Amino acid sequence: MSGPIQPDPTDLAILNALQDDLPLVPRPWKAIAERLGMTETGMLGRMKKLEEAGIIRGISPVLESRSLGLHAATLVALHVPEERVDEIASLISSYPEVSHNFQRAHYYSLWFTIAAQNGKGVRSVLDDILRRTGIPASDVLDLPTAKKIKIDVRFSLIPAREMTDGPD
Repeated sequence: MSGPIQPDPTDLAILNALQDDLPLVPRPWKAIAERLGMTETGMLGRMKKLEEAGIIRGISPVLESRSLGLHAATLVALHVPEERVDEIASLISSYPEVSHNFQRAHYYSLWFTIAAQNGKGVRSVLDDILRRTGIPASDVLDLPTAKKIKIDVRFSLIPAREMTDGPD
């Protein structure tokens, strides 16, 4: 990370566009750049600077887990001793069934999600994590998904009236 930058209107237009559907064409960056009225090279350069500044962490798809056969999920919170947070977070992140893992300033300091084909699969992963970490069941909140409400978050980075004008 090279340090903080203040994104300009063109950077914000790029960030906005990256939240939309990525075109399935041989040169998706070129297609997005053309839509924004800029060159592919210019856009890629700006994306690199935004990545170096830590504004872009990565570009990845948002997958619908049920369509992939993952019909059960849970949000888990663990009470973890401060001196073990990095060790346990690393172990949790090694499971392919875990999609998110983050620390909070709270009694339950590690929060993560598990998805599997069914509840038994979710329980198996959680039980394995607890066995390997030695965390007792009394230090666990297991909050199974009852109903999925929203799976995608997008932030409008440009006021609506400016979005139609294109980048400067």
